[in-house]
Amino acid sequence: MLLGVGSRVNHPQYGKGVVMKLNFATYDVCFMLYGMKEVSKDYDQWSEIIEHIDAEEAVTFTEAEKSLISILKKWSDATEIVPLGDNWKGGLMILEPASADLKPKEVPIEKFFHKIVMLRDRLRVMEQRINSSKNLSDEEKINLQQYITRIYGSLTTFNVLFKLKEHKFVGEKSK
Repeated sequence: MLLGVGSRVNHPQYGKGVVMKLNFATYDVCFMLYGMKEVSKDYDQWSEIIEHIDAEEAVTFTEAEKSLISILKKWSDATEIVPLGDNWKGGLMILEPASADLKPKEVPIEKFFHKIVMLRDRLRVMEQRINSSKNLSDEEKINLQQYITRIYGSLTTFNVLFKLKEHKFVGEKSK
């Protein structure tokens, strides 16, 4: 069975990866932990073929890239570049204390935004680790997942800073 570009695989030695290119006799597969490796088209010892895409099917580089980004988001703690909304670039956040004895604190919005994005990314990693934990029961995982969802909901105030909708915090959906 010939794999097409964008096929997601699990290799017994290199782990999860995505077929990025078909060569004459090999696949170029990008593995999450080991980077780009050549694997023979005759190789049939995959631990799992997570998603098979036929080789004849035209898959654009953008689709393969989206698939790889999705895998990296789910399984690594690498952070993506998240753009700040244009209206906030160069802005300044001023924290004004109630006491006249204290000086106001000024923080560049870019610096504050970076901290918010780091917080979001670390929550996502924690969420993934909870979901993949073998030491927690399903009930414990659900309870922790609900708690994380409420945390996301508490952070929706900061959505105004994000340029793109897909980067914003989402809490519980209203029923």
